[in-house]
Order: sequence, then C-alpha cells, then structure tokens
Amino acid sequence: MVSILGCGWLGLPLACHLIEKGISVKGSVTNADIFPILKERGISPYQILLSPELSGDDLDGFFRCNILIINFPPERRLDITTYHPAQIQSLIQAIIKYRIPKVLFISSTSVYPDVNREVFEYENLKPEKGSGQALKIVEDLFREQKAFITTIVRFGGLVGYDRLPGRFLAAKKDVANADAPVNIIHRDDCIEIIYRIIQQEIWGEVFNACADEHPLRKNYYRQAAVLAGLEPPEFAENHHDVSFKIVNSDKLKKRLNYQFKYPDPIKMLGADV
Repeated sequence: MVSILGCGWLGLPLACHLIEKGISVKGSVTNADIFPILKERGISPYQILLSPELSGDDLDGFFRCNILIINFPPERRLDITTYHPAQIQSLIQAIIKYRIPKVLFISSTSVYPDVNREVFEYENLKPEKGSGQALKIVEDLFREQKAFITTIVRFGGLVGYDRLPGRFLAAKKDVANADAPVNIIHRDDCIEIIYRIIQQEIWGEVFNACADEHPLRKNYYRQAAVLAGLEPPEFAENHHDVSFKIVNSDKLKKRLNYQFKYPDPIKMLGADV
C-alpha cells in the first residue's frame, strides 16, 4: 500500500501509474472537492493539511501504508526556511507514530547553488534561494531519522503535457543568463523513476534526476516559444556574466539501470504529449 501526500500535477498521474502496476494507492489533496476525480481513478482520497501542523479527516486511514511518497513543494512565503521544515517535522512525527517503514521524498535541484560546473549527490553545497535552503534543511531532517528509511529524488524543472515551457519566458526582453545550461525532466520520466525505486526496493539513497542533455537557456526557451506559437524571448547581450549548474544524473541511471524516455529537452518540446 502506497500513500501519496500531494495528488496534484505529478502525484495524480503517478497514482494512476502505480494502480496500473497493481499497487493500491491512497492519495491526499487539500481540497475535498477533488475527491470525485481521485475516486474515478481508483485512488482512495483523503484531505490532509500541513499548516504547519498536520490535520486531516482520517489520518489513521491515510498513514496506514508501507510507503509514503511526499510530493508537495515549499510554499512561497517570507518564512519559507522555517515554515516548510515545521511542516515536515509535523509529518515526521506521524511517520514515526504510524510506523511507516519507507519514505520517498520528492525534492528539487534547487538544493544546488550555481557553481558553474556539474553537481553531484555527494556534495554538501549551500543553496542560494529560500526554496532550496528549505528543501536542504528538510532533506537533512529525513536523512537523520532512524525509525524509517528515506530515498530522496531531486527533480529538475518539470515539464510535459499542459506544463509548456514556451510560456515561461515568452515575449520577455533582456532576459539574463542566455548561455546557462538548463536542467529539465519530463513528467513521464519522473513517474517511471519513482516506480522503479519502489519496484527495485532502492531505499536510503539520494538521486539527481534530469534529462541527459542540457541545452543553453536561449536555445531552449526560444524553441519552446516558437513551437507554442508565442513570441520568443530576447536575451541580454552580455553572455560573459553567466551563472549555472549542470545536474549530473549518472548515479540514478546506473543504480536503477534507467534510460530517460526524453533525454533531450529540445526534442522533448516537439513530442506529441
């Protein structure tokens, strides 16, 4: 039995995929009005809130599971570096209380600062942005737990289906960081990676997860806008002042024996998905 905390843009299709593979799934949302959508897809629905204290309509029912997938990003707020860890602390208490043995935490490559080189899972770098700082604190909280075991997956920028990157920078002028490589992953790859971790029982690990290729920002977002029928962005002329990171996913590919469905973000743009 798998419980997914956060059945949104990624969590809902993930739940459907797991059900197709014969796995029973409980899914949480913050709005009970969405229950019919979950039920229609065979997901047992629960309303769970973290504000930052944990509350819900049936905590006992939701947290009775073998694997908990935590899939919600830090809220954009001024106290993000204290609020998000407080949410997770409340959640950790429930994981221990209900004796959930395995946790899969969906993190982000924002835990890495821009160091103008490749970055790897074993590095202990200090994030620059508040969201990355909050996630790094939370990752450390999970990694220090003894009552359960956690695998952390750091996804790059999520794209696919209705999440069209062509809209992100369309028609913008003087956009910075033209020559920075991008770190992108398609939702289908995210779902398959999570399934493989569960299927292969790979716990206690940290994985980067980004497409193999890292095209330059100017090339990627111009092409994305054109394919979406939008005005492409114009990038600043100063190409020397570039700040970037290239997220290396070799560990994941080797450990899971995984090949990305969409290894090239440029070709990904033209996929009929």
